[in-house]
Amino acid sequence: MIRGLSQMKKLTLTRQIMIGLALGVLVGWLAGPSHAAVFRPFSQIFLRLVKMLIAPLIFSTLVAGVAGGGHIKVVGRIAVRAFIYFEIVSTFAIGIGLVLVNLTQPGIGVVLPPEPPKTGLAAPQTWQDFLIHVFPDSVIKAMAEGDVLQIVVFSMIFAFALNLVGEKGAPVVRLCESIAETMFKFTDIIMRYAPIGVGCAIAYTVAHGGLHVLVNLGKLVGTLYLALAALILFVFLPIALAFKIPLKRFIAAIREPAAIAFSTTSSEAALPRAMEAIEKFGVPRRTVALVMPLGYSFNLDGSSLYISLAAIFVAQAAGVHLSAWQQFSMLIMLMLATKGVAAVPRASLVILSGALIHYGLPIEGITLILGVDELMDMGRTCVNVIGNCLATVVIARWEGQLTILEPSPGVEQDDALTGS
Repeated sequence: MIRGLSQMKKLTLTRQIMIGLALGVLVGWLAGPSHAAVFRPFSQIFLRLVKMLIAPLIFSTLVAGVAGGGHIKVVGRIAVRAFIYFEIVSTFAIGIGLVLVNLTQPGIGVVLPPEPPKTGLAAPQTWQDFLIHVFPDSVIKAMAEGDVLQIVVFSMIFAFALNLVGEKGAPVVRLCESIAETMFKFTDIIMRYAPIGVGCAIAYTVAHGGLHVLVNLGKLVGTLYLALAALILFVFLPIALAFKIPLKRFIAAIREPAAIAFSTTSSEAALPRAMEAIEKFGVPRRTVALVMPLGYSFNLDGSSLYISLAAIFVAQAAGVHLSAWQQFSMLIMLMLATKGVAAVPRASLVILSGALIHYGLPIEGITLILGVDELMDMGRTCVNVIGNCLATVVIARWEGQLTILEPSPGVEQDDALTGS
């Protein structure tokens, strides 16, 4: 008995999360739809706890990294390189979605519903709306709403102002460094609840929709996961190899944030752990604090791929043929429109509705997609997190800043990353 308890204590957090996922599927299946609501509060508690970390973590790490580094030109160069990387990889992701949906044609033979969906989706933003939205009118409001991009903009300007203040700003920089260290410890505490939180999240999904939510959901879901796999194998993997990133250690670093993102369908839920894991992987805190939050607004590769695939699916279901030129223009439009998509569940549907309206496609097609969107959201959110972790490591390597940190002797890599 004592030995069994000892073995349980040795389980890494990643393994605990995977056990929570498996138990969640089983319990959700046994509970059925009538008891689905029982699991909802426990998964929501986890999401709330994690989202509570976002604003202070991003603010403190970014200010300490930028102002503490004292090299505004270096920060600007990193940001420019990050945006170049984001645009290239996002374009590949959208292209893969368009190619595969044209090959598999999952929308052929689908009958669209006669009534428009009542989804409560907000109107898609124009580029003018997005540009204005980048700059917060209240930093308190931005932090309260968890608007990552606005928090980044405020933190960057604040850090530049500290640089201009000079030595008088040093106490503020030290304070932010202390807050950042505290927030990482805060993250460790919250992550102890992760196995329960993600287990209840998946239990709710299965109980609400049945096991068919996980299997046999048709061509559209299969096409999306095939496209996401192609993105990882033919884009992410070559990039990692080209920049000589040690794959085994990288996978060990990101598997826990990826599991959290997959089970909660929220990139934000995985952000604190992803930032901590990538820093421990060997990326300087300044680079992590700058690139990763920017990626959450400008580098959602999984969501970009999904939107292109879903738009063509609706066109196929409506019997509308889009020429190669129209699809190319869609690629360009989505490459720009997906920038600034909030990293929260279902936000991609807002951009999708805008794309459908722009190309004269029936918005009723979203009703069909909503039926299986939760499962697709799991995959695309997981890929969003993986893509942002990879982007951060690549930019660090590009800058010559990457130092692969070795775990302590006799301690597994996963233990070193999770603090277990």
